[in-house]
Amino acid sequence: MARITAGIATSHVPAIGAAIDLGKTGEEYWKPLFAGYDWVKQYQAREKPDVVVLVYNDHASAFDMKIIPTFAIGCADEYAVADEGWGPRPVPPVKGHADLAWHIAQCCILDEFDLTIINEMAVDHGLTVPMSLMFGEPRAWPVKVVPIAVNVVTYPPPTGNRCWLLGEAIARAVESFPEDLNVQIWGTGGMSHQLQGPRAGLINKDWDRAFLDRLTGDPEALRHMPHIEYLREAGSEGIELVMWLIMRGALGPRARELHRHYHVPASNTAVGHLVLEPAGKEKP
Repeated sequence: MARITAGIATSHVPAIGAAIDLGKTGEEYWKPLFAGYDWVKQYQAREKPDVVVLVYNDHASAFDMKIIPTFAIGCADEYAVADEGWGPRPVPPVKGHADLAWHIAQCCILDEFDLTIINEMAVDHGLTVPMSLMFGEPRAWPVKVVPIAVNVVTYPPPTGNRCWLLGEAIARAVESFPEDLNVQIWGTGGMSHQLQGPRAGLINKDWDRAFLDRLTGDPEALRHMPHIEYLREAGSEGIELVMWLIMRGALGPRARELHRHYHVPASNTAVGHLVLEPAGKEKP
């Protein structure tokens, strides 16, 4: 039986990918940020996940204003790396786990979540930057990926509670898959940042740190946080943090925090990172 063994949250700032690709990770500006991911690389080498259910948002690479699914699931065998205007990132193609993806789609749709099924999709920095942060620069990614794309670009985005409930539905689907798989679920995006308007460059360290605390210790409060609080406290792009609640919902009401990293700034963004395990999992 497949099982979700960990939940990981991380920002997916595009400049992080550029720093990796251009060999700048050891520079003074970037070194503290990347040092915070050394722990998780060792964790992944030890845990050896088979599949990652990777929750992210597309940045007009696979979707545009012609079609905006609230929740979409990739069910392909492979995903090309998107060209976001300066050529595709020099990273391996992303291998999918089509059987698990179709199983999750079927289970969630029958569980009354209307997922959009995608059979061909290019993936952008929202997905590839987290892969680089967790696994470095391998010749081939060591895991297969089930991408879950969430609309947090055009209003209305889904509520935190709806994201949490989708996480619960994904967990039920994974647990009913007959193959023995070590599955992780990742929530990506955030933390506080705003890219335009008079508040461009906004970073709210206190609010970000409180969000990290609540994600582990008081997730019930985050389920019902209104969109306006994300906008007011974390900036227009801070709404990406609702995607972390899909990950958190999949772990159940209680989770154990193994690692935390918070860094400001990366480009004009606050970077957050958490590694969580279900409370019932044995300690490593």
